[in-house]
Amino acid sequence: MKFTDQLRRAERRNDSLLCVGLDPDPAKFPGAWKGDAGRIYDFCSAIVDATKDLVIAYKPQIAYFAAHRAEDQLERLMAHIKRVAPEVPVILDAKRGDIGPTAEQYAREAFERYQADAVTLSPFMGFDSIEPWLRYADKGLILLCRTSNPGGSDLQAQPLGNGHLLYEHVARLAQAEWNRSGQLGLVVGATFPAEIARVRELAPTLPLLIPGVGAQGGDAAATVRAGWRPDAPIVVNSSRAVLYASNGDDFASAARRVAQATRQDLNGHKPK
Repeated sequence: MKFTDQLRRAERRNDSLLCVGLDPDPAKFPGAWKGDAGRIYDFCSAIVDATKDLVIAYKPQIAYFAAHRAEDQLERLMAHIKRVAPEVPVILDAKRGDIGPTAEQYAREAFERYQADAVTLSPFMGFDSIEPWLRYADKGLILLCRTSNPGGSDLQAQPLGNGHLLYEHVARLAQAEWNRSGQLGLVVGATFPAEIARVRELAPTLPLLIPGVGAQGGDAAATVRAGWRPDAPIVVNSSRAVLYASNGDDFASAARRVAQATRQDLNGHKPK
């Protein structure tokens, strides 16, 4: 099943636009687990078990695992998600961007080692940095387009010689000539709802991964109104607000309550 079809199925099954980002920081773990990187798998799997019927996707951020030499725990976590929530796609947030044989190795890492359903990529080295990933025909490739950080404007909002902004050019390429097998999506930050609407105009059928709701302050109502379409999924990510809803033994049940509230909030703003 193609990644876009997985998203549509998960959206219907769980009635959700919410993606939970799995960014484990041992310094924020609850109780006796605090500071213990050996508990990364235990913490993340508890979050998954508590929220698996509430989400459209999960998004583990690879740096939070690699920094603690916890890649083996990431492998275990990916397998756990496949086992307990096989209908929920997993986006590996890696933001890779390289060419040729190096890109091939990164693709093997994401799709063969970790068994991700999709991956985030930087497109700024051009199509030959995307092409090796396209060989995994059922996988999703989500390109950075208009990111949620303020510094994204340094490059993404700069005009090109034809008058288009750089992020607009990326959206056009992803919608058309680069999307040879229907695998591409775009990252657009919730902190820029006007740009979400512009990207949706330029890329009307692509899935949009939208970080920035929750701790980063993105507006849920504006995000959904700008990006959601019945035939084009949006994947609205929240990480810290869900993961660290409580620093006590009730962390998993607290995460569930926040996920439920966020899902309801997002769904409430779908255009009628």
